[in-house]
Amino acid sequence: MNKFIATVAFIFAGTFAYQLTFAQAEQQVKIDLQKKLGTSAKIKSVSASPLPGIYEVSVGNEVFYTDTKSQYLIQGEIIELATGKNITEQRQNDLNRIKWSELPQANAMKQVRGNGSRQLAIFSDPNCGYCKRLEKSMQQLDNVTIYTYLIPILGADSVQKSKQIWCSSDPAKTYMDWMINGSVLSGKGDCVTPVDKNLALAKTYGITGTPTLFFIDGSRFPGAVQISDLEKKLTSLK
Repeated sequence: MNKFIATVAFIFAGTFAYQLTFAQAEQQVKIDLQKKLGTSAKIKSVSASPLPGIYEVSVGNEVFYTDTKSQYLIQGEIIELATGKNITEQRQNDLNRIKWSELPQANAMKQVRGNGSRQLAIFSDPNCGYCKRLEKSMQQLDNVTIYTYLIPILGADSVQKSKQIWCSSDPAKTYMDWMINGSVLSGKGDCVTPVDKNLALAKTYGITGTPTLFFIDGSRFPGAVQISDLEKKLTSLK
């Protein structure tokens, strides 16, 4: 029995040492690469990729690859030929995933259509042409609850419009009238708004463009997605 225990302990110690060495190697690659890229590139993590001698590097919301000596930075996708699975895309989707429960719904305009059973969140700028196109196409959606977070990233006029929308008597209606019908916005927009909080949240989530959509599973769609793809996604979450 003592011999068995000693053998198990030896195996465990060897495994732990291997894991520790592997973790140290990843950390060293991260340190070396960060020095070469400079402080402007924030490396979140470095981990082993499916390819021997190649590490996956997470920078912001993007996935890159590097060698063991951090001599090269590789931008591209790894495709598993046996299954056709896009490893890079899957990892990037995982890295970009959020926790739906952490979205501050009080800072969003809420629209409920039909029974509201399907949910999504949109980060939008009132001067964003793609956002307007998306809103028009989403008029086809039913049985959905939409939370819209105003993030004025296109300039000072977007800030003013966001405040005018939020400070109106019915923000959700005012927003839709503006985005779809081009109705004139009025009011000073001098009430307390969540605009700054929404901008800070967008920065945390790495949102650099509008529209950006999120679903209850935490996944995101950047850009003016096709209505057919949006329906397909919402259906898959039932």
